[in-house]
Amino acid sequence: MNLSLIVIACLLAALLSVSAAGADGVPPLLRTLDLNLGETQDTELADGSKARVKLVDLQETRDTVCKNIREARVVVEVNGVPITLVSATYRLPVTIGGVQIDCPVTRGYVAGSSKENPWALEKDARVRLWPAHSPWIEKNSFGYPVRQRWFASDTQMGNEPCFVDGGEKPGASKVYYHYGLDFGGAEGLVEVVAATDGVVVSAANVTLPEHADSPARGRYDVIYVVDGRGWYYRYSHLQKIDVKTGDHVKKGDHLGVLGKEGGSGGWTHLHFDVTSRQPSGKWGIQDAYPYAWHAWQSEHDTALIAVARPHQVAAVGEEVVLDGSRSSSATGAIAKYEWTFSDGMHAENATARHTYSKPGAYSEILKVTDARGKVAYDFAVVQVFDPKLKELPPGIHAAYYPTENVRVGDTVTFKVRSFRTAHGGETWDFGDGTPPATVASDGNAKMLAKDGYAITQHKYTKAGQYIVCVEHTNERGEKAEAHLWVEVLGSEEPGKR
Repeated sequence: MNLSLIVIACLLAALLSVSAAGADGVPPLLRTLDLNLGETQDTELADGSKARVKLVDLQETRDTVCKNIREARVVVEVNGVPITLVSATYRLPVTIGGVQIDCPVTRGYVAGSSKENPWALEKDARVRLWPAHSPWIEKNSFGYPVRQRWFASDTQMGNEPCFVDGGEKPGASKVYYHYGLDFGGAEGLVEVVAATDGVVVSAANVTLPEHADSPARGRYDVIYVVDGRGWYYRYSHLQKIDVKTGDHVKKGDHLGVLGKEGGSGGWTHLHFDVTSRQPSGKWGIQDAYPYAWHAWQSEHDTALIAVARPHQVAAVGEEVVLDGSRSSSATGAIAKYEWTFSDGMHAENATARHTYSKPGAYSEILKVTDARGKVAYDFAVVQVFDPKLKELPPGIHAAYYPTENVRVGDTVTFKVRSFRTAHGGETWDFGDGTPPATVASDGNAKMLAKDGYAITQHKYTKAGQYIVCVEHTNERGEKAEAHLWVEVLGSEEPGKR
């Protein structure tokens, strides 16, 4: 082979490599630094500006019951300006010292995890930086991966200890700090779509040979897509996979249907995570919560989002602090916060304090109102344990479909499953004054049972905002409850909030 043919072959190989990545191979906008306490690093941002970052302090706070990290705070100096950042748990990047910065993970989450360092963090903390006025991810390059409303059901995101299936237990030596994004939803009804352009490198146990040493791991319910950044996107627990290995997909393309297959714990959700090269040189998690937030707002023109998460854990009689300050209004400051508790009590601040006299899984309602009078809702789950009891309280997962553009007279499907108990059934209150509906799930007796969720349907006769409640009481009288927010539009009302 002569030199020109060799050059052509190399060029073709390079083009194929970029094509296999699924885009143009544009470098990401962020810069990632792993730091030890007292360490300073300099970096050049995507726009050519410079940043000097020092890790000054790290404090990790644990709950009194499960001894799991509930909050990790780092103090960093950015170009000489100090700021305290809270790591992950539904936080977004903040602007300081001429840059945007966040802290996706700290050492305690890695050391105490039941998973072997999925972040590839080998120092005390990780920070990510963007130019001050930069988007967090390239424009139009990332989409919301499920066809449903934001926070339509339970979620587990950004180092939140797993809880939906009753996974948090007092005394456990390790915990599954959730390193990806779990989007709960209605089994077999919610469409899963591609978050980016890319190539399917693994689907339904078949992996491209050239990606055998990549983060992609074949499993019957899992899809991996690689994009032009060289990032790997994992979609797990799918009930149905409708793409095959080698397929090229575009952002928003159909991939499959939401399910609870594999190691789901028995609750229906999409486990979605992103893996990229980290400062250690190893493959590690790229926290996608800010990207998902941005994608949802961009695609749905949503000006107001209520955030009452993450969930909390407490002992009977212990005070719990709930925080709605992560909520966001694109039209200015939020005008009003309103909390409604399961015992009928109320509070009207961004943060609220409450105590519980019985063990159970409680779902507390947060309502936020903006200056225009628009409202949004979210729900804070509080797991309450009695340290004197060996038995643990029940858990519950609820979902509905469709979650968007529901109109008067439409049939809405509701699904529910209880955990840690099969005693009795579940009772629905649809929030519109109609009689309750009683169903009976299997209590997660068989995790992957096709009929594990109990199903009921309902039609609303008037437009409005409805807070739906479903609850289950076990044989000891301990209650697990869940709330859903259903927005019903009139026949001529535009389907946009």
